[in-house]
Amino acid sequence: MAKIKYFYNPNTCTYERVKPTLTDISLSIFLFLGLSLFMSVGLTAIYSSYYTGEKEQVLKEENQELLEHFNILNKEVAELQTALKSLQQRDDNIYRVIFEAEPIPTSVRTAGSGGTEKYKELLKKGLKKEKLIVETRNKIDQMKKSMYVQTKSYDDVAKLIKNKSEMMSCMPAIQPVANKGLTRLTSGFGMRVHPIYKVGQFHPGIDFAAPQGTPIYATADGVVEKVEFEGGYGNHITLNHGYGYKTLYGHMFEMKVSKGQKIKRGELIGSVGSTGFSTAPHVHYEVLHNGEHVNPVFYFFKDLTADEYEKVLELASKPSQSLE
Repeated sequence: MAKIKYFYNPNTCTYERVKPTLTDISLSIFLFLGLSLFMSVGLTAIYSSYYTGEKEQVLKEENQELLEHFNILNKEVAELQTALKSLQQRDDNIYRVIFEAEPIPTSVRTAGSGGTEKYKELLKKGLKKEKLIVETRNKIDQMKKSMYVQTKSYDDVAKLIKNKSEMMSCMPAIQPVANKGLTRLTSGFGMRVHPIYKVGQFHPGIDFAAPQGTPIYATADGVVEKVEFEGGYGNHITLNHGYGYKTLYGHMFEMKVSKGQKIKRGELIGSVGSTGFSTAPHVHYEVLHNGEHVNPVFYFFKDLTADEYEKVLELASKPSQSLE
């Protein structure tokens, strides 16, 4: 029950009852309702924080589970990025180095995949974790692009492997005649005494002494460029192997190929003779690379062991008289 309030009226010298105004009544009601609303909200918040409903609890657990799976996905994406980076490094620093190819520019490998503009449909939905979702989608799209670049790079490496294999087939790698006992090399590359003029003269190849008719073999894959007779070399054949390599076989008795014919390494092309400027049956063998004469003994690595190769190098370096 509300208390009755009185005030002293000096005019009448009596206590009179206080009558509340409409404003006072309205203010009291407003304060009561405001306090009631505040207490209701506060009690509701306290209740919600400690006593969640069954559906809310299920949703909360589902959200937590989804967040955990999302974190696992992000971790796997990071691991895939590390693995992809390792493949890129091996590609640039090993495979492309072996095949003498330029590495893929970093700008190509790390080029953007379209920016956040492509994810505007996601942003429109107003997802609470939109930043995390967009970042993850961007990482995955970037990985897809990098994997595509890496796949194309491996296609290029495969072509390089094929070209390298072809180049190795076209590089002189065996001796032009059978030389099992390593006894047939009679004159090496460099300055030698000419057998006819008896003066020092540069010898642009090496000589293998052998009986007339001994088979002569192509030392690499190629195409027959010349089949002709010339005073100095006598009957001789020149093979063009591509990749800057050519070989010449001089003083032949027989020439068993024709100009333009394709030849494989080890294929018979003729036989040993003593035509041209020659004092005994032998084959004069030259190797040219990019138009320059090079020492042929450096190109016998395919049919010799390490010890045999050392012996051939030693024989080729000893002073001797050329047979031509």
